[in-house]
Amino acid sequence: MLTISGNLQAEILQLDPVVSAEEGDDVILPCFHPKEQINNVLWYKQLTGQKPVLLASSYYRTQPFKFYNNFDMPKRFDLLRADGSSNLSITSIQQSDSAVYYCAVAFSNVVSFGAGTVLLLKGHHSNKYTVQQLPVPHLLYPKDSVTLQCSVITNICAGDHSVYWFRHGSGGSDPGIIFTHGNRSDQCKKSSETVSPTQSCIYKLPKNNLSLSDAGTYYCAVAACGEILYGNGTKLNVKGKNLKLIQRFQKKMVRKTKHRHAYTYTRIVLRTHATLLLNICKEREREREPVT
Repeated sequence: MLTISGNLQAEILQLDPVVSAEEGDDVILPCFHPKEQINNVLWYKQLTGQKPVLLASSYYRTQPFKFYNNFDMPKRFDLLRADGSSNLSITSIQQSDSAVYYCAVAFSNVVSFGAGTVLLLKGHHSNKYTVQQLPVPHLLYPKDSVTLQCSVITNICAGDHSVYWFRHGSGGSDPGIIFTHGNRSDQCKKSSETVSPTQSCIYKLPKNNLSLSDAGTYYCAVAACGEILYGNGTKLNVKGKNLKLIQRFQKKMVRKTKHRHAYTYTRIVLRTHATLLLNICKEREREREPVT
């Protein structure tokens, strides 16, 4: 939660750090705030790499929301107000709606922000470029290292790319930007093997000395050619050290059990063979005894 000036703080809850939708869908972004000590409710929209833009504001309970920066044309944005909540409704989702939306409340000289909600478009494909993220194929443990990869492939726009990484943690933590890339020539390669020459740029995010707090889904956002496109996310599973020790112990026990079973089986076979040999010897002794 971000607070600007003053000593009073309001707890703003945006319970959905990431909301995924398909183009044309309707979504509601929840925002819960105190019922008392609140003068204004505000919503901001922030495109990747840009400053937040005021979307709407209102005096709490007394006036309807007022929209700014042409967000009321056409009328796809609306505020659903209830006791202790002011939820943002967006209808007929478009690619331009992909952004981070912040709910804020003002009281006295203090403005308090929620952690933000990232609105992602599922299945959106730009006709200018493609963003791909590779999965991490194995479990990771504390102190391990891994490198996340984001590829940008384009055959139209060869200008600079701005690439941003942000994380949606398993505990619903702030989905803010954690790393940014500029466009560098050593990250991009051109290919003329196809009819339309393509340019492929690879951006990497190294994660060293992992801890449990690094777990979550990492998204790559690319701003290029006047568009912003998100990758499908790379999930990072970081398991506790205790689990790793348990797995090692289980493997060791399996090996010991196998050896024990093999040893037991050998003893049974030898004992059986010894019994058979003893019976054969006794039978032969009986055959040698004279008949009376």
